Amino acid sequence: MKAAARAWAAGVRDRVRASDPGLLRLAAGLRTVGAITLTLAVLSLSDADVTHLVAGAIAAMVATFAVREKQRGPQAVTLALGLPVALASVSLAALLSAHVVAGDLVFVVLIFCAVYGRRFGDRGTALGLIGFQVYFLSLFVGATRHILPGLWGVIAVAFACSALARFVLVPQTPTGILLRLRQAFRARLAQLLDAQLELLDAGPQEVEKALAHVRTGTARLHETAMLIHGRLEEGTPDEVTARLVQRRVADAEIAAERLGLLLLTARSAERADTLTLHLPGAPIPEGGRLPVREESTDVLRRDLRALRLLVRHPVGDGTGTAQIRNRLLGYRDEENLPPASPAVRDVFRGVGESARAVLGLRIALDGPQDESDDSPETARSREELDAEDAAIGGSEAEEESAPQPTGLRRPTTRAAVQVSVGSALAIVGGELLSTHRWYWAVLTCWIVFINTASTGEILVKGYRRLLGTALGVIAGIGLAGLVGHHTWTAFAVVLLCVFAMFYTAPLSYTLMSFFVTAALGVLYTLLHTYSLEVLVLRVEETALGVACGVVAAALVLPVRTDRRTDELLTTVLDRLTDVTGAAVEQLSGGPPTELLDRARELDQALSDLRSATQPLTHPVTPLRTRRDTAQYVVALLETCAYHARSLAATAELLPTHPSIAADPRLRGAGQRILHNIAAIAARVADDRSTAEVRTGPSVASLLTPGTPGTPRYGRVTDRVLRHLQRLDEAVAGLARPLGVPVSSPGK
Repeated sequence: MKAAARAWAAGVRDRVRASDPGLLRLAAGLRTVGAITLTLAVLSLSDADVTHLVAGAIAAMVATFAVREKQRGPQAVTLALGLPVALASVSLAALLSAHVVAGDLVFVVLIFCAVYGRRFGDRGTALGLIGFQVYFLSLFVGATRHILPGLWGVIAVAFACSALARFVLVPQTPTGILLRLRQAFRARLAQLLDAQLELLDAGPQEVEKALAHVRTGTARLHETAMLIHGRLEEGTPDEVTARLVQRRVADAEIAAERLGLLLLTARSAERADTLTLHLPGAPIPEGGRLPVREESTDVLRRDLRALRLLVRHPVGDGTGTAQIRNRLLGYRDEENLPPASPAVRDVFRGVGESARAVLGLRIALDGPQDESDDSPETARSREELDAEDAAIGGSEAEEESAPQPTGLRRPTTRAAVQVSVGSALAIVGGELLSTHRWYWAVLTCWIVFINTASTGEILVKGYRRLLGTALGVIAGIGLAGLVGHHTWTAFAVVLLCVFAMFYTAPLSYTLMSFFVTAALGVLYTLLHTYSLEVLVLRVEETALGVACGVVAAALVLPVRTDRRTDELLTTVLDRLTDVTGAAVEQLSGGPPTELLDRARELDQALSDLRSATQPLTHPVTPLRTRRDTAQYVVALLETCAYHARSLAATAELLPTHPSIAADPRLRGAGQRILHNIAAIAARVADDRSTAEVRTGPSVASLLTPGTPGTPRYGRVTDRVLRHLQRLDEAVAGLARPLGVPVSSPGK
C-alpha cells in the first residue's frame, strides 16, 4: 500500500512538473495572489474603504507581475524604483482629473515613454509598465487630488506587500528554478517515451493519434530544453557547469527524437522521413511489420518501458534500475542486439543510445553515481562521458554584434509611435462611447502591441482578446449575481480569477482575457458601478481598442507580416548556415568550436519565426494555401534544425569518441548544402536573386573512397552521413515553396 501510494504521488508530481516546467506559472499565480491578499489584509486593519481596497489590490498585482528580472538583486532594485514611478503616475492622474484635454495629452506622452522604455531591457520595460498601469488604476477608481494622500499610502503598502510575497512567501532563486526545470525535462522525457510506446503498439486506426502524441511530446521536450538553456547562465556556478548541463540536455533531446524516428521506421514498410515528426498531417509511411507479436518486438516493448523507468527513477533507489541500465547500455554493442529485422535492431541501438544519454544527464544533474553494479558496457559509457566532460573548456564563444537599426527603424521607437497614435485614436473614440469608461479602449490598444511585431500578430492578438472579453462578460454577469455585495466573498472570487489569469496566460491569451473580464465584473459590483450596460460597454471599448491598434499598426510605420516573416526566415537560414558549416568543418578535421550555443541560437530563431507565422497559420485564416505553405516551410526548417543539432552534437564528440573520426572529404560534401542554404536566403532577401539550388548525387556518393591522405570510408559513422543526406534533402525541399529555381546535373 505504501509503495503504491508513493508511486501514485510520484506520478502526480511528474504530471505537475511536466505541465508547468519550473513551476513558473504556479509561482507567478501564487506570488500575485499572495501580494494582493497581504495588501487587502493590511488595508482592512486600517478600515480602508472599498475604493482603496480595490486600488491596493490592482497596485499589488501590477507591482508583482511587472518585475521580470531573473536575479533577486535586480528585482529588488526595480521594485524600489517602481514605487516613485507609481507615485508620480497616480499624482499626475489625480491632479489632471479635472482637466480632460491636458490629462489625455499627458496620458499619450506617458504611453510613448512607457513603450520606448523597452529599449532599456527588463528594467525599462517594468518601469514603463508600472507607470502606465498605475495611471490606468487612477482612472479606474476615479482618483482626485482629495484622495491622493490616501492613494499614496495604499500604493506604498501594495509595493511593500509585493516585495514580501516575492522574497519571503513565494521565493524563487535561479538555482531553484533551474532545478525544477531539470525535473520537468525528465518528466516530459518520460511522457515522450510513453507516447513512443503508444506509437509502437498503435494499430492502423490509432496510428495518426499516436503520432500526434509523439509530435506533441517532442515539441514539449524541446520547449523545456530551451527554457533550461535560458536559465543556465544565472542558475549554474560557472561556465563549465553550464556547458556540461547544456550538452547533456541536448544529447537526451536528440536521442529521444531519434528514437521516435526509428520507431516510426520500424513499424513501416519504408524509412520514415524526419518531416513526419514535425508536420501535422504529413503522410505516414505505409504500414508494414508492426505492431506484431514476436519475441524481438516483445523485448522491445519491455525495454522501452524499462527506459521510461530509468528516466523516472534514479539508480540505487531500490527499484532495480542498475540492472536495467546495464542491460539497455549493452545494446550499444552489436553482439548484444537481439535477432530481428534491421529496422527493429536500429530501434534497439536507439534505446542503447538513449540509455547512455540518460546516464550522462543523471551524472551532470545529480553528480557522481554508485559504480559498484556497473557492467563492462556501463563502465565504458562512463569513461566516454568522463572524457567528454574533461574536454569541455571554459572558453566562451565569440559573439558578433550585428548593427542595430536607429531612429524610427528601431523596433521600440516604432512601437512607441504606433501605440501613441493608436491610443490617441482610442481616447477619441472611447470618449464618444463613454466619457467615464473610455480608458478600456486605451488599455486594449496598449496590450495588443505587447510582444507583437507585425500587423498580423496584432490582429490575431486583438481577436483573441475580444473573444476572451466577450466570454468573460457572460461569466462576470453570473459571478456578480452570485457574489452580490458580499465584500470579502467578492475579493475571494477576484483572487481566484487573478490566479487563473496568471496560470493560464502563457497557454492561452483568450483564457487570460476571460478571467480578467470576469474579475472586473466582480470589482464593478464592489464599487457599486455594476450593470449589464457597463459590461457590454467593456466589450465595445475592447473592440474599439483592437480596431485602433490594427489601424495604427497598418498605417503608421507598418511592419507587414510578410516582411517580418521574411526577415526571421533569413535569420533562421543564417543560423542554420553557422551551425552546419561549423559542424561540417569540425567533422572534417577543423579546429573545435562551440557548437551547441550556435545550435540553440538556431532553435531560438526558429521559435521566433514560428511565433511570427501564427497569423498565417491561424485556423480561421481564409488563405488556406498560404497557411499550408507556411506550415510546410516551418516543418522543413524544424527538420533541418534537428539534423544540424545532431551534427553539432556528434562533432563535439570527435576528441573523445573512439568510433568517430574526422574525414576531410566531408568538407567538400557539405559545400552543396551550404551553397543551397545561401541561395535560398538570397532569394528570400531579394526576389530578383538568380541564385539556384543545386541537386545531384547523394552525400555518401560524394565521398569518393580511396582518396590519398584520407581515412577509410567506414571510419565516418553512418549516422553522420544520414544526417547530412537528410539535411541536404530538407534544404532542397525548401526551394519549391519559396520559389527558388533548382538546377540538376547536366541541365
